[in-house]
Amino acid sequence: MINQIYNIYRQHPKICIDTRKVSKGCIFIALKGPNFNANGFALDALNKGAAYAIVDEEKYVLDDRFILVQDSLKSLQELAHYHRKKLKCPIIGITGTNGKTTSKELCYAVLSRKYKVTATKGNLNNHIGVPLSILSISPDTEMAIIEMGANHIGEIDFLCHIAEPTHGVITNIGKAHLEGFGSVEGVIKTKTELYKFLSKKGAPIFIKDNQQILIDKLPLNCEIISYGQSKSSTYKILSKGAQPFVKAKFRATTIESKLIGEYNFDNIALSIAMGLKFGISTKLIEEAIKDYTPSNNRSQLIKTHTNTILLDAYNANPMSIEKAIQNMIQIEQNSKVMILGDMFELGIEAEKEHINIINNCLKSGIQNIYLVGELFNKYNSSTFTSFKTTEELIITLKNNPIKDAFVLIKGSRGMKLEHLVEYL
Repeated sequence: MINQIYNIYRQHPKICIDTRKVSKGCIFIALKGPNFNANGFALDALNKGAAYAIVDEEKYVLDDRFILVQDSLKSLQELAHYHRKKLKCPIIGITGTNGKTTSKELCYAVLSRKYKVTATKGNLNNHIGVPLSILSISPDTEMAIIEMGANHIGEIDFLCHIAEPTHGVITNIGKAHLEGFGSVEGVIKTKTELYKFLSKKGAPIFIKDNQQILIDKLPLNCEIISYGQSKSSTYKILSKGAQPFVKAKFRATTIESKLIGEYNFDNIALSIAMGLKFGISTKLIEEAIKDYTPSNNRSQLIKTHTNTILLDAYNANPMSIEKAIQNMIQIEQNSKVMILGDMFELGIEAEKEHINIINNCLKSGIQNIYLVGELFNKYNSSTFTSFKTTEELIITLKNNPIKDAFVLIKGSRGMKLEHLVEYL
């Protein structure tokens, strides 16, 4: 069945799972979830221009444009794996607790200077997103970068068996999605599933030279490409600070990026190492990193009439917030303000981790700190002002505006802290 669908896919090599994004000639795949059933929208997709619709409920099959399968999601995954088998290009798998998307985008920027590259769009990095990313790779692609996310044990292994990466990197290990993983040990076990997959083929692995937890888990039979400030690294890349933009030096070249925060050095270093590994010239690597501008609420520097804002409100976990606090300590500004929002999906560790962040705030020496969210508000016993919701903080900012300050905004996506920008 999959080979028949694949023959149709070769004639219509665009997959869509959302009727709002249907393009002429695409294949619509009707997925189901706890609160939705896209089978009922298959006819609408065809009326909007889709060439075929894959459904898994017979009652929705109305003519020969409908393809009936047992399970639409499984068919999407099998189709992606079938397509992967036909591809000849290297596929780089990227996973980790923090920095996956920024690393992917920087590596894409660097590698695109020489090759035709396809990379995961946005954060399509789960059991649906990875198959869609694989199916977006055209036969003439010379390199592909696939971001892999996970929130439970076994997920990275599952995604590896769909994408079959030829190279891999784990950016780091931290406390995130603990509800699904159960513990940090669960995070380590899941992320290093990428190593286990690569070790079966002796495939190359990129590793930051100070990630000891990951270094201890490296397979013995793989080519190890280390990068960072150690003299023994395959590619020695030095941090030259972040005031506020990160600078990195390799060979005789110093690059000033448009990324803020010392923690972004690791992402930049990876892209440099990857560029060097794949034969990109120093000049082109420098140009790519200099030209890269972060977006989508990730380490964006925004200047308003009254303040300079570092907006990093796409995601948050204990590791990323701790790094953001350390970065704020290092930034040389007279007036500094931190607005920190709740961290989600920490399970039984939520209380401890939010209290740890509050204690880190106290140690930072930064006086003007606002804590936002039900968890921070519940566990805050400090002198810092806390709010249950972002809307409550907005009311305060309207009445007591912040002026002439460098403001960090950091929190989980669900807190919607980006709405604060217009009041700063």
